[in-house]
Amino acid sequence: MSGTTSRGARWRVAVRLASRQVRRTWVSSLLIVSLVVLPIAGLSGAAVLVASTMATPAERATVELGAAQAWVRPAGVPDSDFWQSPSEPEWNGYGGQAEGSVPQPPGEIPADPLAALPAGTRTIPVSSGQVRMTTVAGATMVDGWAGDVTDPILEGRFTLVSGRAPENDREVVVTAATLERAGTRVGGRISLDDAEYTVSGIIDIAVAADAQPVVVFADAARFPENAKWYLPDLALSWADVQKLNEAGIVAFSREVVLDPPPFQVDGWGTMDPAQRDLQVWFSITGVMAAAAAAAGYMVVMLAGAAFAVSARRQQRALAIAASVGADARDLGRVVRLQGTVLGAVGGLIGVVLGVGGAAALMGVIGNGSATMFWGFHVPWWLLGGVLVFAVIVGTVSALAPAREVARSDAIRALRGARRPQKLTAARPLWGSLMIVVGIGITIVSGLSAAAMTFNDGVAYDSPLRWLPIAGIIGGPILAQLGFVLSGRWLLWLTSRGLSRLGLAARLATRDAVANGARTVPAFASIGATVFVGVFAVSMVAVTMAQSARTYSYNAPVGTAIGTLYSPGPEPLTVAQATEAARATAEMFAEVGASESAVAWRQSTFDSNPEAEIPDDQMRAVALMPERHLLDPESPQGFSWQSELQDPRNNLTVLDADDLPAVMGLTLTASQRAAYEGGAALVAASDLVTGGTIEVSAWTERQWQDGNAPSNIFRPWPGQEPAPAEWSTTIEALTVDAPHQPVAVAISPRTAEGLGIQSQPAVVYGAFAAPPTTDQRDRLMALGEALRTDDAAASVWIESGPPEAAVWIVPLLIAMAVLVVGASAVALGLARFERRPDDATLSAVGGTAALRRRIAFWQGLVIVGFGTVAGAAAGVLPPIGFILQSQAQVGRELLVADIPWVLLLVLVAGLSLAVAAVNWLVPPRRPELTRRTAIA
Repeated sequence: MSGTTSRGARWRVAVRLASRQVRRTWVSSLLIVSLVVLPIAGLSGAAVLVASTMATPAERATVELGAAQAWVRPAGVPDSDFWQSPSEPEWNGYGGQAEGSVPQPPGEIPADPLAALPAGTRTIPVSSGQVRMTTVAGATMVDGWAGDVTDPILEGRFTLVSGRAPENDREVVVTAATLERAGTRVGGRISLDDAEYTVSGIIDIAVAADAQPVVVFADAARFPENAKWYLPDLALSWADVQKLNEAGIVAFSREVVLDPPPFQVDGWGTMDPAQRDLQVWFSITGVMAAAAAAAGYMVVMLAGAAFAVSARRQQRALAIAASVGADARDLGRVVRLQGTVLGAVGGLIGVVLGVGGAAALMGVIGNGSATMFWGFHVPWWLLGGVLVFAVIVGTVSALAPAREVARSDAIRALRGARRPQKLTAARPLWGSLMIVVGIGITIVSGLSAAAMTFNDGVAYDSPLRWLPIAGIIGGPILAQLGFVLSGRWLLWLTSRGLSRLGLAARLATRDAVANGARTVPAFASIGATVFVGVFAVSMVAVTMAQSARTYSYNAPVGTAIGTLYSPGPEPLTVAQATEAARATAEMFAEVGASESAVAWRQSTFDSNPEAEIPDDQMRAVALMPERHLLDPESPQGFSWQSELQDPRNNLTVLDADDLPAVMGLTLTASQRAAYEGGAALVAASDLVTGGTIEVSAWTERQWQDGNAPSNIFRPWPGQEPAPAEWSTTIEALTVDAPHQPVAVAISPRTAEGLGIQSQPAVVYGAFAAPPTTDQRDRLMALGEALRTDDAAASVWIESGPPEAAVWIVPLLIAMAVLVVGASAVALGLARFERRPDDATLSAVGGTAALRRRIAFWQGLVIVGFGTVAGAAAGVLPPIGFILQSQAQVGRELLVADIPWVLLLVLVAGLSLAVAAVNWLVPPRRPELTRRTAIA
């Protein structure tokens, strides 16, 4: 037999043995297939979902045009080198430069495109805008369209679902969501912009979600500022579009979109849709590759552990094969082929489940808009890569067990002997070094990134800018790999310590050390999951906390706010402001507010400095101590969050009874007495010196002329503000009230004593429960009615910054599910492989309770190691980014914002929970067997 034939025969035998072993050990095979299926299904489903959000040219043309040939609209000055992108008309400009690089030249933009079109061209003008609609509970603003959108040629963009088209200007068609929001029906009446219309039909608009209220008027001229003219019959070539550009008209042409020409603009690069889509796919593929790498790592670890158990159980069969001529390469090939086969099977199943799952998910989360999912797009080329990845993952999972099998001693295997596990110094040494180096890289990279943040001498695209970011993420990954390499040694150290806690702990930890090929990959996969989860949770927590610190609160969350203002050039008078405040407070009560409050401020002329200012009008402020004033040449760190904290007008006059609604504060009896006796409530602690604040006043004319201090920056050299008209020191009650707008509050009695003249400025309405959608609608409707010729109020509800829990809770749930799943696999393998040991333990008197305790300690050690290692590495990237942020004054991330207690509870809770479950699940009855020694 030739060498070639011999190699072919060996491969055939290996394939046959691998296939038989896969079928024989179907339980472990099913486990490995399941491990491969899960990430492959996720990647496949994600690929389909992303592809479905990207429109084909034909789909985009249908959604934009229906069956029309094009739409056109005026956008530029004629004969001014005006241009547009072939497939993106909204990308346009002058002079062949990026939009905005060349200013609009003098000249008039055409009122309509008709003069630039061939005579007799049929057009359908359609305009769009917003309209005020009266709802069941109040009013709201909704999108509006106008024109003959029910023309059959526009079907696909506008589709009449039921009823009929409007026959006159007093009829409208609406979306189904509009009927519910307005509380009407087809044939009923609806109030739009305070006029009554009859609903003649229901329409579906391709770009609108099912839940989005939209109304369509018959008069196309209703929204003249945003109009398009659809061309049912006139096809436009690229040359035609360019000719229209010369006349200041942009066009979306079906012919051009389906076959766009190459086009490039300085400052934007290529506008070829095919190339841009390719760039998008490169980005998506990169993200998926990163996700695949993380998922592949966890699968390789868990599936590798499963293969290690399976390979040990088939050692005897493989030893028999070795005894009849199979060499080490043949034995390793048999195990590797098992991984290849199971990877391929898991990949195929995963791809099918991913595609089907994506289809189901699109049906559930689709909002009815044609632009959310343009169609069901299956990127077969990408799914082919995912399938190849599955085969690679399966094969790689079997490499380490295959290597161990190839090195096994056939005689020992036939005897049933077990080779003792040996620890080498190399792995702990290299692992420890990787841990130290990984932590060092993270710290150095964070400091380097901070240095680069404001270093203008380094080019924007220089590697010096992105390498530190790569180090911040790569350093912790290196540290975690160090934990993995040192895993068996760390387990050995742990076993020495836990051996003193009893027989169960000693047996469990020694079993973990003896079966490092199973336990180390298990806690490595758990560690990888926790690493990603802790990284994500920590970054979300610190960034959301930073956002909350810099968020501009206008009131405590859930409070209605009515800011009073003058519709004309002159400031509000006291009488006008008082009447407007009374009407606003009554309106809040009508909407459902349980109490209202009014903040009084000094009137200013900042909005109209040219107006006539009374000579005796004064404005007092709480002065910022000189130590906190900023260098005018380096203004970093300056911020004030709301109008009531304006350093040039930071005194707010509040009655003590109004403090809970405005500042969220309830004073003690002694604080209230001090406040009403002349003390100031100070939320901006920088203003306080020795328990007092300094209040000084300048005339309003001095403020407007710049002769008063800025109260923010130190004076420029040679700049000397005018002396204060008066100055006094007031006792300060420093309060912690970060979620409100007031910097300094004084009582009306204190203001009167200082001679401060104030008037109502902001009205607050506090609700017993968060306002509902109906209450918000009613607030808007009634708020518009407050406007008079003398005064008006801008009304809204403070919603506060986004809640971190919205992101953190799903992340924690996902992480917990993955950790529990990985733990179940690892501990299931441990129980499966421990059956002979359980039999031996039972034979010498070991009880079921002892085996339960062993299971508890096994779970605690494996999951505890994984969660501790993952969490320790996972907090390193956030710390790196926190170090980077220290260069950004006023935008710093804080280490204290990492949820340390939550992470500690998570690490301890997951470990104890999994261990407890492993204890609760009773061990199988041991199978007492008899071994025959082979001489």
